[in-house]
Parts: sequence; C-alpha cells; structure tokens
Amino acid sequence: MDSTYDLIIVGGGPGGLAAAIYAGRAERRTLLLEKGSYGGRINDTYEIRNYPGTISDSGQHLMERFREHGAAFPTVDWKRTTVTGIRKEDDVFVVETKRRGDFKAGSVILDLGTRPRELNIKGEKEFTGRGVAYCATCDAEFFKGKDIYVLGAGDQAVEEADYLTGFASSVTIVVIHEEGHLDCNEAAAEHAYKNPKIRFVWSSTVEEIKGKDHVESLVLKNVENSETREVKAQGLFLFVGMVPQTEMVRDLVSCDKTGYIRVNEKMETGIPGLYAVGDCTQTFLRQVITSAANGAVAAVASERYIKELDQIRSILSPESGEVAFLFYNPYRNEDIKTAGELEQSLNSQWKVYRQDITRQDLLYRSLNLEQTVSAAFYRNGKLLEVKNVF
Repeated sequence: MDSTYDLIIVGGGPGGLAAAIYAGRAERRTLLLEKGSYGGRINDTYEIRNYPGTISDSGQHLMERFREHGAAFPTVDWKRTTVTGIRKEDDVFVVETKRRGDFKAGSVILDLGTRPRELNIKGEKEFTGRGVAYCATCDAEFFKGKDIYVLGAGDQAVEEADYLTGFASSVTIVVIHEEGHLDCNEAAAEHAYKNPKIRFVWSSTVEEIKGKDHVESLVLKNVENSETREVKAQGLFLFVGMVPQTEMVRDLVSCDKTGYIRVNEKMETGIPGLYAVGDCTQTFLRQVITSAANGAVAAVASERYIKELDQIRSILSPESGEVAFLFYNPYRNEDIKTAGELEQSLNSQWKVYRQDITRQDLLYRSLNLEQTVSAAFYRNGKLLEVKNVF
C-alpha cells in the first residue's frame, strides 16, 4: 500500500479530527495517526456545556461525532500507532512510527496534546494507580464512599472535585493560596462553596503520600509557617496543570520555555509545511472549540501551501529560462504602482510573476525578505539575485 500522502495528521484530538474533516472535504489523501483514543483528554470530561450547538454532551460522545464525521470521507485513512520521529527531506516530511513503518507527506499537522503535570511528591509514583489519580472521569468510581483529597486551585481542580462528590463520601481541596482565594472561575468556586461534601485546606500543599498497598494518609504542609500534619486519606487527585507532549519535536520546531509550540495565525511552525494545533501550542485559550478552529485553519493553510509549492516548482523548472518574481502588498497603493511599473520594465527580458504576499508568501519567506516591493531573479530554476525595490 502506498505510504505517501498529501497530509499527515499526528494526533487525533479535537484539532486533529477537525483537520481531518476539512482535508477530507477537500478530497486530499490524508492519514491520521493516533496512539490512544480519538479525542484525546477531552474524553475524560464528563460534561461539556460550552460547545456551540451542543447544550450538554460528554467529551467522549462529542469526539465520537467528530470521528464519525471524519470517517465519512474516503480519502482519509486512520491508523493506530505511536509516532517516534519526524524529519524533513527536501520538501517531503517523513513520519516514523513504532510498528507501522515510515509515512511520507508534503505537509504535517501536529496535534500532540498535553499530559497531567507530575509534582514528584514523595510517594506519588509509588501510589499512582493505588490511590493517586489524575483523571476524575476515569477513576471516580474506584473511590465510592471514600474520603479523598484534591490538590489544586484552578478550574480543573475545583470542577473535578465537584464531580468527585458524586462518588466519594467527602472531598477536601488542598489550596496553596490563602483562604478564599481560588484560581478558578467564579461560577465553579461558588458551586464548590455550596457543596456540603467539599471542604478546603488553605495555604497548604501535600508534602508526602503514605500507605501500604494503597494511599492511607497525607502529610500536609502549611506554606505560611512550614508546619506539617498528617491526615487520613483514601485517595489523592492531582490537578496542578498540564505539560505539552512536544518532546519529540523540540529539536525541530520553536517552543517556549515550557515546551508549547510557537505558531502564527495560520498555525504554521517555523518549518514550511509543518503546522501545530490544539493544546500543544502556545495559545491563550485551550478548549474544544479553539482546538477545532486551529485544525480547520491548519488544514486549509496546508492545502494552500502545497498548491503554492507546486506552482513554484512548475515555474522554476530547469528549462524555465529567465524568471522574475515581484513581491508586493496589495493593501499598499505604492506597492501596486511600483510593482506595475517594474513589471513593465522587466517584461522584455524576464517572465514576470507577481506574488501577493498576503496570500502567497512561501517564496518570499524562504528568501528571508521583510519588505515590499522586492524582486527575485532566476535563470533555469537557479536564483541569480534578490533586490529590494521599495
């Protein structure tokens, strides 16, 4: 079977699934690679109330609808495997996998997601899966009738604590801030304060997790006076942020200091043809709707990238003769005038192609140009000279 595609999507979160839908509608030969469950971490969300057109739905069911939509397009292939590496050879991306071999494509979209942040609390690794948990939806049923603790103060911690009260006898939230200060939205805070099963321990953190076969107690530390005390506990949920799963590509793309991938408005990384979407990107808001929008943008942008690349290749063939590209901004009247005059002066010797940089900027960026009007001159596909005409 041919392992070459127009587009490869690495990761099947909301962004990756949306990209598959848009690529499928465009009849692009697309491959989506996912190592786990389609939808990613949103599958762990018990209820979603803020996705437009959906008053209430579970994360898992909403992602099933995304997946069914994408599967309706015959040009989209789906494979379960772990991606181990990505490299670019000339203008082709090679995506390496653990068991399926290598796949090639002209463009790649990364939807790598995030994972729960581990705090390396003493006993955390030892008791993970034996009383220490990171996903309420996944593990809540194991804590029926038990007295448990939650560490964290943000939206996820407070909302998941509220969800856990449907199973546990009591839920105590350990908050590092002083009394009355939570990092979550006001509605979630108010709801938690009114829940009779929820209690708070303020100005504190968890210093140690103790037990034999399962969690039996926690050592809490007051961050104001450093005093410690041991409390009985039958479980601990940690909701203290997420970590982007971008280790595989950090030598390939630009990331911020925490590992989130830097992208522009087209979801482009610094590598032409390589895009990133969803929670793994440096973004203000991480929600299903924003991830899905990222996927739509990246799919359309990657399609235009391939078309522009093919166009440039066809123009700059070994037999193309003398070719000039004029780069201009159509929103600047001076650019339109200058580009027109320059085209007339060059027409007798050069085959001239105008490049509107607001729509076609691949060659412009590859030449590291920053101003307009600029011109690039080629002979039989070889670059001769670049000039700033402005």
